[in-house]
Amino acid sequence: MKKNGYRIWIGIGTFVILLALWQVCVCAGKVSPRVLSSPWQILLCLVEYWPSVLSSATLITGLEGLLGFLASIPLGLALGVGLYSSKTVQASLYPLIVVAQMLPLITIAPLFIIWFGFSPVGKGVMVAVFSIFPIAVQTFRGLERVPEEYVDVAKSCGAGTFWILFHVKLRLAAPQIFGGLKIATAYVFATAATAEYLGARNGLGIVLQSAFESFQTPLIFSATIVIIAMTALLWASVAISERIISRPRRGFLKLGKG
Repeated sequence: MKKNGYRIWIGIGTFVILLALWQVCVCAGKVSPRVLSSPWQILLCLVEYWPSVLSSATLITGLEGLLGFLASIPLGLALGVGLYSSKTVQASLYPLIVVAQMLPLITIAPLFIIWFGFSPVGKGVMVAVFSIFPIAVQTFRGLERVPEEYVDVAKSCGAGTFWILFHVKLRLAAPQIFGGLKIATAYVFATAATAEYLGARNGLGIVLQSAFESFQTPLIFSATIVIIAMTALLWASVAISERIISRPRRGFLKLGKG
C-alpha cells in the first residue's frame, strides 16, 4: 500500500514539475505563446470558453462517444464469443475485423457523412466500429485462456454448455474482457472529435477546427484537455465496474480450488 502511494506521489510530483517548467519557459520568452500556450493561459481560456462554447460541445461529443462505446460492448462481446465458439466464424470474420481496425478514420469518415449526414448518430457508429475490435479480441483471448479444470468441475455438476459459458468462462475471462474495454476507452472521445473535425455541426472537433483556423492556441489545448478528462472518467468508470463485477469471480475461484 505504501509502495503504491509512493508511486502516486512521484507521478504527481513529476507532473507538477513539468507544468512549472512549461510555465517558466513560456513566460521567459523561450517559446512563443502562439506556438505553445502556458498552462495558466490554457486554464484561463478553459474558464472563459466553458460556459459559452466548450460545455455544449462537450455534451455533443460525450453523447456521441458514449453512444458508440455502449453499442460496442454487447457487439464486441458477442463477436468475441462467436470467434471462440466457432472456427468458421473465426476464419471468416477475424480477418475482416482486423482490416476494419486498420482503416484510417479519414478514409471512412466521408462515407459515414454521406450515409448518416452530420448527425451525432454517424459519429457514434464510427466510435463503435473502432471500439469493437479490442473488446472482441480480448474476449476471444480471455475465453481461450480459461483453465479446463474449471470447465470439468462444472460439467461434473451437470452444468450445460451455455451455463458454463456465461457463469464460468466469461467470469474467468473478465480480466481480459475489461482489459479490452479499457483499451477501447482510449479511442472513444478522440475518435468522436476527429470525426466531428471532418464533418459535423457541433462538438469538440468543430471547436478544434475553429480554433486552428483562427490560431487560438489556448483553445486548442483547452478542448484537448476536455477530451483527456472525459477519457479518464470513462476509463475510471470501467475500472470501478471491473472491481464490482470481479468480486463474485474471486469467490468462484476459491470455491473451485476447494
